Amino acid sequence: MASKSRKYRLKVLGEESEVTLKSTAILAEAYRLEGRWEKAEQLQVQVMETRKTKLGADHPSTLTSIANLASTYWSQGRLDEAEQLEVQVIEMSKTKLSADHPSTLISMANLASTYWDQGRLDEAEQLEVQVMETCKTKLGAGDPNTLVSMDNLASTYRNQGRLDKAEQLEVQVIETSKVNLGAGHPNTLVSMANLASTYRKQGRWEEAEQLQVQVMETRKTKLGADHPSTLLSMANLASMYRKQGQWEEAEQLQVQVTETRKTKLGADHPSTLMSMANLASTYRKQGRWEEAEQLQVQVMETRKTKLGADHPSTLMSMANLASIYWDQDRLDEAEQLEMQVMETRKTKLGAGHPDTLESMANLASTYSNQGRLDEAKQLQVQVMETRKTKLGADHPSTLRSMANLAYTLKSTGRCPERCPEAIDLLRTCLAKQQRVLGHAHPYAVSISDTLLLWETGDLAIET
Repeated sequence: MASKSRKYRLKVLGEESEVTLKSTAILAEAYRLEGRWEKAEQLQVQVMETRKTKLGADHPSTLTSIANLASTYWSQGRLDEAEQLEVQVIEMSKTKLSADHPSTLISMANLASTYWDQGRLDEAEQLEVQVMETCKTKLGAGDPNTLVSMDNLASTYRNQGRLDKAEQLEVQVIETSKVNLGAGHPNTLVSMANLASTYRKQGRWEEAEQLQVQVMETRKTKLGADHPSTLLSMANLASMYRKQGQWEEAEQLQVQVTETRKTKLGADHPSTLMSMANLASTYRKQGRWEEAEQLQVQVMETRKTKLGADHPSTLMSMANLASIYWDQDRLDEAEQLEMQVMETRKTKLGAGHPDTLESMANLASTYSNQGRLDEAKQLQVQVMETRKTKLGADHPSTLRSMANLAYTLKSTGRCPERCPEAIDLLRTCLAKQQRVLGHAHPYAVSISDTLLLWETGDLAIET
């Protein structure tokens, strides 16, 4: 429909008409949402350049087209190019419209999202706080835009491991949204899904599941069973089931989501590929290696073709395939993929990016299983120290890397005197986890059980 409308306007009005340009921008956005990045980019560049010539580089419509192109770069994982354009939009918006204009605030929120994906969480937080406070002052605490900015900040807190602060903001957003917008409003449901994610990270599975089921059922009633938002909530609930070991429930939902997305969006749509990857993860957890591998290879190859070999989503599917190899003890194949992922992420994202560090941790685990303990230890120390610097000493990811290093130190304890180092590190890790996540959190309970086993084992040796 968008394509036909644009063709008609091109013929009648010409390609430089603002009416035609709006149609072109709409078609480009449709291409972007379908994952047809090259076509979207081509059209958006055309709109941007025409508006620069006709209206000027700092005209609001030109700035909108620059922001749209930045979104396409962001979707392709071209984060540096997206950042460059977003900074340009912000500076021009501040000059032309003012620092507290809604369009300026939107562009600041977009830049914060890019920082977030680059792993620059402190910079993202700084921008998001600024946007939130300005929205509160200009629009009021209960305005939908203010609530969205609060939700964005809560998501950053959650990824920083500051779960209590995230929960506090999310509860506030939900309560205000229910009063101002209604319990079944799309924005309210998004906020409820976000709070469910925070509960999940806190290990509060029952509360998370209850919220996620409520979101899913409301969306089914309000939007329909095959609406993208309904399918997203089904996928989130399935992920929760998988993390709790409820494989059959997870698989049932994931198959339903995958098949519906194939029908509605196409087999190679990014959302369809994501659901296929999630289903492969469930097969992997069930030990159904062949089915998991077959799906994951299909996802990886399609992403290579559609997005490129170095796109973050392609790299994620390669890492997932490596995990399947790892579980089957095909360590050489796992190592080869993990090394490729790590090196590409270092080049594309930087050595300190969270995704790069995760790939280094995965490679270290493979080295450990191969008996290459010194190489594993070297990587794990690097991951732990970088996470301390980038995320903080108490961040859940930092604590996970501390635990991994402790396990490796215990394994490399060729003589008894090396074991105390591992026990001390794990003891420190446990104390931090209990403080940050709580004594009842599954991770803290698991570490506590391991520490008790190590301590009693060492006591038995000494007596």
